[in-house]
Amino acid sequence: SSSHPLAWRCLVTKSEQKTKQQAAWQGAIALVSGLLFGAGLVVSGMTQPTKVIGFLDLFGAWDASLMLVMGGAIGVHFFAYRLIAKKSSPLFAAKFSVPTRRDIDAKLLFGAVLFGAGWGLGGFCPGPGIVASASGATSVLVFMAALLAGTYATAKLEAFAASRKPRAPSNPQPSAPAAQATR
Repeated sequence: SSSHPLAWRCLVTKSEQKTKQQAAWQGAIALVSGLLFGAGLVVSGMTQPTKVIGFLDLFGAWDASLMLVMGGAIGVHFFAYRLIAKKSSPLFAAKFSVPTRRDIDAKLLFGAVLFGAGWGLGGFCPGPGIVASASGATSVLVFMAALLAGTYATAKLEAFAASRKPRAPSNPQPSAPAAQATR
């Protein structure tokens, strides 16, 4: 029968097998990276909103532990990026995916202000919020619901704004006077 797994494997080309293998490795590495990141957040206490709020309370009970965690992360990235940048391509992808935009626009500024306000008021940002969701605490679940609602609303607003932009015709027709002049 054609639904037999061995028969299916014979129909799959080597490049398709390689692509599937790369996707499996990428998924496995993403999972391990996410688990390592989550474990780091839990061990450092960054899933506790009191840590973030304590860091931002400069004139009260200031807690410098967030600065130490950030410093450690920046230090690791500083050296790891330089080692990885020397390679011609990543291990499990065709090319590196590095942001190329350098401009600062209103969308970036608005997003940064919104993120910072939410982070300062609630004590969560997306990574620790996702990890802390496992606790089932009401404040975390409310944060995650707001995060998902905001993400959904942003996608809808961007799609709406894109649909309202005038588009240049893909195959412009000459105007009537111009068409008559060429006859």
